[in-house]
Amino acid sequence: MKVDIFDLEGKPIGKIDLPEVFKEPVREDLILRAVLATQSKKRQAYGVNVLAGKRTSAHYHGRRRLRPDVVMMNREMARMPRLHGRTTPHLLFQARFAPQVRKGRVAHPPKVEKIWVQKINQKERRKATRSAIAATAKKELVLRRGHKVKNIKELPIIVEDKIQGLKKTKEVVKFFKKIGLEKELERIKKKKIRAGKGKRRGFKYRKKKGPLFIITKDGGIAKAIKNMSGANCCRVENLSAEILSPGGAPGRLVIFTKSALEKLGE
Repeated sequence: MKVDIFDLEGKPIGKIDLPEVFKEPVREDLILRAVLATQSKKRQAYGVNVLAGKRTSAHYHGRRRLRPDVVMMNREMARMPRLHGRTTPHLLFQARFAPQVRKGRVAHPPKVEKIWVQKINQKERRKATRSAIAATAKKELVLRRGHKVKNIKELPIIVEDKIQGLKKTKEVVKFFKKIGLEKELERIKKKKIRAGKGKRRGFKYRKKKGPLFIITKDGGIAKAIKNMSGANCCRVENLSAEILSPGGAPGRLVIFTKSALEKLGE
């Protein structure tokens, strides 16, 4: 299958054959598994202090036939570890240590030794990456992700290598308008306030994932698109299922340079 190569003015200047990888069947289940396996490696372990709620002198003794001030049975109170002896009056016989009491330990706390990393076979991970690459050429999947590409005749979009030398954001925006992605630019500008507690944890807004530039050499393009919300740049040798299918949903809008597509075919 041949696709057009565009110049920076949005005009076709030739055609190129798509590599065999674009014939790979799209396995959404495998892509999701690879994405979750990648994300699991970034998760930080957390847990409580092993001595939390246990640093106390509270204890329980229920032996019978001892002197009345020592026996803790028949006192009309729950049988659990309590503070007693030489302590302040208002704390005398307060329960401690047990999970259900004030200042007690947590019953089943999160443990630091829990293993969060999900394993995936190397062949499965590579197949997921190939499948994610093939999904970028299927217009129905790209539209399902929410990208505004109805005006685009064929996917993926292939551009001449001069685009790698763009150093200003306005030059990239101009290129987008030339190839008919004005609505996509409007889409990635939108953001909404996140629901839930995430608002106070450093990620208040939810933003759209925009186009992905796949290049072989960075001549300034990475810095140029840094100011564009949702847009990313990636070298062809660093491709993964996660960057091609954010959130595990295949069909991201991808713009290849001619050299990147040739290297992909190799």
